[in-house]
Amino acid sequence: MIGLALGSMCALPGAARSADSVRVLLDRRPDGASAPFFAALAKGLFRGENLDVTATSAGGSQDAIERLAKGDGDIAFADFDALIRFRDQPNAPQLKAVFIVFNRTPYALLARRSRGIANLGDLPGKVLGVAEGDLAFRLWPALAKQNGVDVASIKIERMSAAVRAPMLSAGQVDATTGLSYGTAIDVRDRGVPADDLIVFRFADYGCDSYGQAVIVTPTFASGHPDDVAGFIHALIGGVKLAAKDPARAIDTVLSQMDGGARDLELERLHAILHDNILTAEVKRDGIGAITPERFDSSVQQIAVDYSFHRVPAMSDVFDASFLPPVVLRKIGPEPGVR
Repeated sequence: MIGLALGSMCALPGAARSADSVRVLLDRRPDGASAPFFAALAKGLFRGENLDVTATSAGGSQDAIERLAKGDGDIAFADFDALIRFRDQPNAPQLKAVFIVFNRTPYALLARRSRGIANLGDLPGKVLGVAEGDLAFRLWPALAKQNGVDVASIKIERMSAAVRAPMLSAGQVDATTGLSYGTAIDVRDRGVPADDLIVFRFADYGCDSYGQAVIVTPTFASGHPDDVAGFIHALIGGVKLAAKDPARAIDTVLSQMDGGARDLELERLHAILHDNILTAEVKRDGIGAITPERFDSSVQQIAVDYSFHRVPAMSDVFDASFLPPVVLRKIGPEPGVR
């Protein structure tokens, strides 16, 4: 758990209003992937929007969303697909995403070349390790179907998330699902040679899902619209800071970690900037929004392994009204991004 706070602004005669309290739920413990948020926090960008931000880490996207729905926070960072599934539950609170952080999903399948896997077509007959609650595996049937892979011919080995990387490293499974910036880097850090590890990023194989999103409660959105807009504006500034100077952004995260390795977390940040945030679509259209075409396609892909009670419309789960104009959401190529 983490607990971070920016002190409220002093109430002086004629001064701006005191800062509004905003409770943020992060979907995971701080690491390189959360550098844009922490860069904005350290630079005082939230304070500049009159926001007094506190942050707490949750145990994954599902946990973050459920805790947000229960009132444990005002804003959460969580996977957009997880929100779509959550909102399909009967009487689910009307949570909505207001900003997309990861334009491309980080879902991935990781495999060892030394286990005879060079492409997705080599997976039949192999052992696929799946961690409990893994979001990537929930979309694996759709990806397999798109790419002509017979899922019935692949043996599934269930495991806890804690042993996923060790089991792949030890060769106890041939491949595993996870996050391209998470499991892949963790496995390599355990000694698997880079040329033996192959990462099949779902987004490279036809997956149209978005990734991490900023999600708000209906009460906070309706009662504090300026705060929601201000939070997004500050976060965009944090993305720009991380893109321009990844090394400095990582230092803001390391101060919140217990023994984090700087080189490892910097590599993680470079990966998400290159693969998930600063995509060609973002450079062209700006960060934070979604398109109806991709949304509809992603919902169809979710439906391959999930039966919707009611197929959602985009407006059910995404509210674009808090986004700043496109010109303020443009993030061009920066020298700090490889």
